[in-house]
Amino acid sequence: MIEQDGATRLLESPGVRAWNLFTEVWKSVKPWAEKVATSFGMTPQQLIAMKIMGEYGTMTMSELAQHLGCDASNVTSLVDKLETRGLVERRASEHDRRVKSLVMTCAGNDMYQQAHERFHQPPPAIGNLSPEDQEALYEIFQRALESVSARP
Repeated sequence: MIEQDGATRLLESPGVRAWNLFTEVWKSVKPWAEKVATSFGMTPQQLIAMKIMGEYGTMTMSELAQHLGCDASNVTSLVDKLETRGLVERRASEHDRRVKSLVMTCAGNDMYQQAHERFHQPPPAIGNLSPEDQEALYEIFQRALESVSARP
C-alpha cells in the first residue's frame, strides 16, 4: 500500500494490470468483429449467433440466448432477421411442439463455413504479435481457463 493525499490505496497488482490491458485488447477487437460481420451483411451479434449454432447444432431459442448471455426475448428479433435471410428455420421441437428449435439451413451452413474460416484468423491485437508471443499468450490463456475449471 502507498499513502497518497491522506488516502491509502493498494498498488496495482500484476493481475489488475493484466486485466486492464485485456479489456483494452477486447475493445480493440470490436472494429475488427464489426468489419467481419459487415462483410457477411450481419451485425456482430447475428454472426456470433450463427457461429454458436454452427458449433452446437440445433438448439432452442432459450439455449441460444444462454450461449449469447442474454434474455430469450432479445433473441427473437435476431432470429427473425436470420430467418428472413434464409439462414435459419424455426421448427417445432421433437419433444415439445410448443418449443421452437432453431435449425440452420443449407445457406446458413454455407455462410457459417465461410465465417468460420474468417474467425479462425486472429484479430490484429493477436495476429500482429510474433509467433513466439502468440504461443506464450495461448499458454497463458490455457492456464487461466484451467485454473477456472479446476475449481469445485
